[in-house]
Amino acid sequence: MPPDDETPPKRPWWVAWALIAVMALAVLGMLNLGWRMLPAAVRGADAGAASAAQASTAAMPGRVAVEGGDCLRCHGMDRNYVGPSFRQIAQRYGARADAVDYLARKIREGGVGEWGRTVMPRQPHVSQAQALDMAQWLLSLAPADAAPWPPSPGASR
Repeated sequence: MPPDDETPPKRPWWVAWALIAVMALAVLGMLNLGWRMLPAAVRGADAGAASAAQASTAAMPGRVAVEGGDCLRCHGMDRNYVGPSFRQIAQRYGARADAVDYLARKIREGGVGEWGRTVMPRQPHVSQAQALDMAQWLLSLAPADAAPWPPSPGASR
C-alpha cells in the first residue's frame, strides 16, 4: 500500500525544544525591556532620588518645555547632532548681558549663520514665556568642554 500523501513528515524531536527555548528567550527579553522602561519609583529604587529629580524638574519649566518640544531632534545635551549641543550654546552665550532675551528670540524666530550653514527653524508654536524659560534653563547649564562647532571638514564625529 502506498504511503498517505496527507501525512506530514516526521520532525526531529529537538525542533520542538528549540522553538520553546527561542520563545522563552523572547519573552524574557521583552520582560527585561519592560522592567527597564518603568520609572525608578515604581521599580523600588531609592525614593529620595526620585523625589529630588521631580523637584528639580518642577523647578525648571524650561527643561520640561525643551524635552516636550522638538529641540532634542537637533540638539543633544553634550553631543552635536544637527546643531550644537546645549552646553556649547550655554558656553557661547553665557557671558552676554541679553543672552536670555536673545536666545528666546532665536528659539521663536529661528536663524542661520550663527553656527555654520545649519538652519535653526523657527518655532512659532512656542510662546514667549516658554521661550524665556527654555533660554533661562539652557544658560543655567555648565559650559561644554567639547570641540567648537561646526567641526572642521576633516574631523569625524
